Amino acid sequence: MSDPDFSAPAAPATPSWQRDWLLLALAFGALYFFRLGSYPLSDPDEGRNAEIAREMLVSGDWVTPRLDGVNYFEKPPLVYWLTAVSEKLFGLNEWAVRAVPALLAIGGVLLTYAAARRLHGRDAGLMSAIVLGTSLLWFAIGHIPLLDMAVSVFMAGALFAFIIGVGEPPGARRRRLFLLLYASMALATLAKGLIGFLVTGAVMFLWLLVFNQWKRLRPLHLLPGVLLFLVIAASWHVLAALRNPTWVHRYFVYEHFERFLTPAASRPGPVHYFVWILIAGLIPWTGFLWPAVRTAVRGGWAKRDDNCVAWYLVTWAAFIFFFFSISKSKLPPYILPIFPALAVLIGAWLARVAGETGGAARMRGGLRVFTFINGLLAVALLAAVLKPGLIIHDPAQALALQAPAFAMAATLLLGGIFVPWLAKIRGARQAIAGVTVTAVFFLAGLEFAAPNIIKPGTKPLALLVKSLAKPGDRVMHYFDIFQGFCFYAERTVECVAGEASVQKLAFSEIEFKEDAAAVARGQLMTEAKFREAWTHSTRVFMVAKKGDVTGPRADGQPALFADPTFHYHLLAENRDYYLFSNQP
Repeated sequence: MSDPDFSAPAAPATPSWQRDWLLLALAFGALYFFRLGSYPLSDPDEGRNAEIAREMLVSGDWVTPRLDGVNYFEKPPLVYWLTAVSEKLFGLNEWAVRAVPALLAIGGVLLTYAAARRLHGRDAGLMSAIVLGTSLLWFAIGHIPLLDMAVSVFMAGALFAFIIGVGEPPGARRRRLFLLLYASMALATLAKGLIGFLVTGAVMFLWLLVFNQWKRLRPLHLLPGVLLFLVIAASWHVLAALRNPTWVHRYFVYEHFERFLTPAASRPGPVHYFVWILIAGLIPWTGFLWPAVRTAVRGGWAKRDDNCVAWYLVTWAAFIFFFFSISKSKLPPYILPIFPALAVLIGAWLARVAGETGGAARMRGGLRVFTFINGLLAVALLAAVLKPGLIIHDPAQALALQAPAFAMAATLLLGGIFVPWLAKIRGARQAIAGVTVTAVFFLAGLEFAAPNIIKPGTKPLALLVKSLAKPGDRVMHYFDIFQGFCFYAERTVECVAGEASVQKLAFSEIEFKEDAAAVARGQLMTEAKFREAWTHSTRVFMVAKKGDVTGPRADGQPALFADPTFHYHLLAENRDYYLFSNQP
């Protein structure tokens, strides 16, 4: 059997790569930066990552991440570095924090365009970029400063560089692609740890093994590649280990192995957990995944050499999906790294269908799924805002969401009705445009809804403390840590916990047992110590969830506000939090 053709002919001179990249960057820049900084950061994830970056700027220590001044060894620092640079350039605000995932998401779209165009031609590149950039999960994570977008983009960079690189003859171009592979794996490792090269490497190895593509592996430029990887990825790991004696166990043993193999992280989920995340996350393109995969691997095992690129993309998606499905710790963003591969499969299929006479007929099944999901989402949106308690339990929140919910429901219903009609009357290309337009308006509606979807945080309370607190005043959090407060108040806080928590040094997401200095200075205190500090002449500001100071306590003690011996001055409150002080 003849060797497969790994790539389409090189891109034509016009329209140029540069023009496509510019147009895609502008279009997705407008979509992803729309209202990006118009609502406060949420806790814990947005507030935590923004605060770790802020503390890097304040301390000048770019090796040891810290949260509330306490060593934080959960993840490597690349996203914190990027966020700190953005905060330095654009200030301590929501836009600066969210600009990092937004730029990474757009970078992933451009990367997917380039890879799909190299593999399947310009139309496939454009379609793949559109599919990825308008997929619901990619868009959502592109607005939240998590680590998952960074690791997804850099893993995609490595995996795309590999499949294109093995199709190149020996020479400078192949060398550049393989060096890009090693550099991307290193950056993925700096973004989220060992999965950056272990999972990425497993995908490549599995494809080479199952489809017997070993002859395409050489030259793989191993020596310069490994050196490049070590320079980028190993340097921080060595410095972190040298400076922090507990880092190795926390970072390698607990974060990488115990969380994967045991329920230690308390994030369980059934084996089918990610099936539903995939179905929802690919909206509005969900219905086109199966026909795209079926067409790409048509002929099965007998045609495995001819379809080896498609099988590589399937291996990429399937292995990562399976890997996280068997993990004992599950969160929706974990499968984000499979989306670039799925986007290329769907985009290449859509490009082929759009160029065929009668291609709209092949889209019929996918469009039916599109219409069904649109109708289901529209009904859910209307039920959520018109029937408080059914989905949204707060009547005020449901009322505030009515306008954007009505707009999004109308967009979905109109798209579900008119896109199949467009396919029938105008053909596949117009139908694809209709799906894209529906997605864009729906995603824009989400941005109008976002301020009322996110629970109200502590930003107003933090800004009030920032304006009132004087040098020497103490700021505390009661039975929890509100990372967004630290970011907006631009200060660390002391933490009040129950006796058992203090003895175990276990408090929310603050890793006191990793920082002997924080323990020594009494930053985590018992309630008795807090009561003692409360009666001193030094002013104390306290932030607490309303339920923690008014509701029944697990230890049987009276709630703080129900104790007649506890005197306080209420300074401010919102739906979920109180700010009070020992002085007026």
